Amino acid sequence: MKKTITALSISAIFTSSMLIAASAHTIEGLSANASASSNYLWRGVTQTTNSAAVSGGIDYENASGFSVGTWASNADWAENMTYELDVYAAYSNELDNGLGYSIGYIYYAYDSDADADFSEVNFSLSYDAFSITYNTLVDSDADGDFGDDTYISADAAFEVSEGLELGLHVGSYDFDAGGDYVDYGISLSKNGFTFAISDTDIDGADGDVNFVVSYSVDLDL
Repeated sequence: MKKTITALSISAIFTSSMLIAASAHTIEGLSANASASSNYLWRGVTQTTNSAAVSGGIDYENASGFSVGTWASNADWAENMTYELDVYAAYSNELDNGLGYSIGYIYYAYDSDADADFSEVNFSLSYDAFSITYNTLVDSDADGDFGDDTYISADAAFEVSEGLELGLHVGSYDFDAGGDYVDYGISLSKNGFTFAISDTDIDGADGDVNFVVSYSVDLDL
């Protein structure tokens, strides 16, 4: 599992010598990712006050479908916040009829002074180009309890021409304390580059249409 920095991810560029060195020391199932983006959008809302973001992570997945990983980015959506560090684990599999499923847990950590940490569990079903995911709160520094907040999203990805992928997204965030909203987006991706348009039905600045350009790289370790 790799968290993305727009509804899709963007990454920093590695030199060819680094790529060669990485492939020479490959560990099956271990990979890294790095990205850079004009904005870090998460569920349709900027996490960097509409500024650029740089992120990266390391993931391990074995043949059984179990995976673990960590991911970090700059973030400043709350006072005294400078970074986000995620730690997650998941199990995924695919049935003979092509139906895929996964269950996972993720902990979102921030600067201690920000007092913003929270965790979620997620469940996902996928078939062909389509997927639907249910996320629900486990616990939070804001005294949130299990199931208080939920986010349900539906996504689709289609190859519209060789190497060019069209992505479609819609999500609905329900908060126990109020402030529910819907976000939606569309993107085009090729060779690590992504151009995305994202919007929400939130009133005010968080409801503005966002245009995001990103680039991402994945490496086997």
